Amino acid sequence: MPVHATRLRRRMRGGAQAHLLACDDGRFYVTKFLNNPQHRRILANEWAAAILLRHLGVARPDVRVVEVSAALLAAEPDIHFQLGTRRAPVQPGLHFGSLFPGNPDTDAVYDFLPDSLLPSLANLRDFAGALVFDKWAANSDSRQAIFFRRRLGEFLDHDGPPNQKGFIAQMVDHGYILDGPHWDFPDSPIQGLYFRPLVYHGIRSMEDFEPYLARAIHCPEEIFDEILRSTPQAWIEGEEDDWHRVLEKLFHRRRRIADLILATIRARPQAFPSWRG
Repeated sequence: MPVHATRLRRRMRGGAQAHLLACDDGRFYVTKFLNNPQHRRILANEWAAAILLRHLGVARPDVRVVEVSAALLAAEPDIHFQLGTRRAPVQPGLHFGSLFPGNPDTDAVYDFLPDSLLPSLANLRDFAGALVFDKWAANSDSRQAIFFRRRLGEFLDHDGPPNQKGFIAQMVDHGYILDGPHWDFPDSPIQGLYFRPLVYHGIRSMEDFEPYLARAIHCPEEIFDEILRSTPQAWIEGEEDDWHRVLEKLFHRRRRIADLILATIRARPQAFPSWRG
């Protein structure tokens, strides 16, 4: 069941021109709209990414389908696209929502963490898992992440004290997996990397990509069945066969992931200074 948007909190940066919307479940969602400037296919990409990252065990926001009504759009004229000097309307309907981790009025979320804090991330190893995913899914964008300080047990599998706090990274913005609207696999070795090489400094061998690599290689067909069943029809209408084909190709790419990672390490050795092969 979708959640229903109730008000605009703010507009977001980025090519898809997402908006942060309050919804009737009391939470806030970074919402990418069906008729966004990048293409409706990026919504399906985001949906598939969320399910696959969950399977890999990589931290990412929960996602929901967000229904935006014509009445809300009439009441909130700032919900729109800005295309140069021209404003374009958002169409009502079912859109993609990525959960904001908390309340934007009280909880800080950052898109940058200083070098002095990055090594203390509670889930720093998830960047290795994200690289497994990005090579598998042919992410043609750089790796994006957000950071926040919260109780670890609320966001991670955590065996420590229940109220222990720390910095957490979540992997976000997956519209350009599958080469974005092209639904293709260009396999550029320099794509999909996070721009801060410090997150990869602990990677010495392929063993440091576990357990994520094994989970990807042995990903069962049931995960892809879930993606096919749950992708909203409005996001792929008239392209159902294309969506099925690209997911089938993604399923069969699992055995190539290690080679794709090695190609990236060879192409960007400076990002992996501890690599011993």
